[in-house]
Amino acid sequence: MNKIKLEQPKSGSRLALDTLKDLGVDTIFGYPGGAVLPFYDALYSFEGVKHILARHEQGAVHEAEGYAKSTGRPGVVVVTSGPGATNVVTGIADAYMDSVPLIVLSGQVAVPGIGRDAFQEVDFLDITLPITKYNYQVRDASDIPRILTEAYYLANTGRKGPVVVDFPKNISADIVEEINDPLLNLPNYEYTKYPNADKLIEIFQGLKNAKKPLILVGGGVQYANAQEEFLKFVEANNIPVTATLLGQGIMNVAHPLYLGMAGMHGTYAANQALMETDFLLNIGSRFDDRVVSNTKSFAPNATIAHIDIDEVEINKIVNTDIGLVSDAKRALNALDELGQVGGSYDEWLEKVQSDKKRAPYYYKKHKNYINPQEVVELVGEYTDGDAIVVTDVGQHQMWAAQYYPFKNSKQLITSGGLGTMGFGIPAAIGAKIANPEKEVILFVGDGGFQMTNQELALLNLHDIPVKIILINNGSLGMVRQWQTSFHDENLSHSVLGNSDPNFQKLADAYGIKHYKLTDPSTLSEDLLAIKENVPMLIEVIVSPTEKVLPMIPPGKANDKMIGVKFNDE
Repeated sequence: MNKIKLEQPKSGSRLALDTLKDLGVDTIFGYPGGAVLPFYDALYSFEGVKHILARHEQGAVHEAEGYAKSTGRPGVVVVTSGPGATNVVTGIADAYMDSVPLIVLSGQVAVPGIGRDAFQEVDFLDITLPITKYNYQVRDASDIPRILTEAYYLANTGRKGPVVVDFPKNISADIVEEINDPLLNLPNYEYTKYPNADKLIEIFQGLKNAKKPLILVGGGVQYANAQEEFLKFVEANNIPVTATLLGQGIMNVAHPLYLGMAGMHGTYAANQALMETDFLLNIGSRFDDRVVSNTKSFAPNATIAHIDIDEVEINKIVNTDIGLVSDAKRALNALDELGQVGGSYDEWLEKVQSDKKRAPYYYKKHKNYINPQEVVELVGEYTDGDAIVVTDVGQHQMWAAQYYPFKNSKQLITSGGLGTMGFGIPAAIGAKIANPEKEVILFVGDGGFQMTNQELALLNLHDIPVKIILINNGSLGMVRQWQTSFHDENLSHSVLGNSDPNFQKLADAYGIKHYKLTDPSTLSEDLLAIKENVPMLIEVIVSPTEKVLPMIPPGKANDKMIGVKFNDE
């Protein structure tokens, strides 16, 4: 391997910082500890990379996710060994499930102590093996530039995902005068860059011959930065569209071709279209079980085509007639080059648009409680549908997905595949740091809020004017809904009630402006507070029995929705 002489000797930690800066990293989220003290020592006088001190390692990794999801650039995390490393496992798993590019630098005990149960030692490589795209342990400081360059490339190409780089303490402290060639050395790493021409023609002909075509769009289109190409293709061919949760925002919800979100809490129009379509084109979605509750009855009349960057996803859940392994942007450009499909879909479009008008999302207004759905609608109105919307996980997550008027790619920042409570507060912080010019609104429940609320300390410290909408129903709302609907109303440990703290005093302790809304008659006026550009907590008291509807019961077909209300009834 070629050696490169350095102009002056550097520590392994300084090499790491220089490499990250050269790769374009501008922000690191982290928490110091014994095994990473050499790194923090190098960081002390380093310029050009900002470090955000989280208040818990899980907070740091979710902050990095918020940064990455809202920008498409890898988020970077630094934590110490042992408990510092294990505290980020949840966030790494979350990023893995949602294909989020992360680089996690974990401290490790010095090489002589590895495998000897040294203080704060864990085998972090084996722990993270199932939830990372790749992981490294550095054994030679001269390899640091190459390893970090590879880690960045791996995290941000193909199907994106988290990469762990484990740094033994002595390696990060070692002084080197020359480094190994930092160029990529990944002979076995391949991902399909260009779509197969024959498969493209099959998809094109399938759409051309279809009478009831439908496109299901997922997060892969966002990760490929292909919103523009997607809209061009859809509009040129006049094909209706439904989206997964992570596909929200790729298409303006007001677009006449958009039928809404598909799946468990999707729209009637979207789920009905999935059952009636004769040609379904999935672009960038993995057919997860929240969209495909019953694989045997899913899209029963359709030829199914699936475009995905990861070959593993083709035929993994749903049997696919045409599988195309490709980056979404390249596939869409290639389809566009074939010309307009030229199909005649007028009757089909009239049907799906009629379903959309016939059964929109609906809620009945309470007299004594604020409706959470109305809160989301008003926030959408006051932010002109242009805010970055971050959610925690639970009922509020689905209400945000259903009622916020999304219109931009990378606009909804949420935990999809893993469903991680506690994601919201730190992810909103990361998104705002990455996008200081954008309004960032967080919807969070009283359960998830209590899992990572220590990160509120960052809001005033770093002047991060996130607006937190705390939907407080005194319950683990989605758990309670399932217990009520499917477990004989046995509310086993899902009611928080008086065990919730005084959230107003908590906000006051962190020096954050705070409001508590209880009156539905003054809601529209009270929510105008979000227009002030300061960190704030707006606690909204809602009914503990409010449900997210409509809903597909688990295991049922997409057309077996409950809670649908038709306008003509």
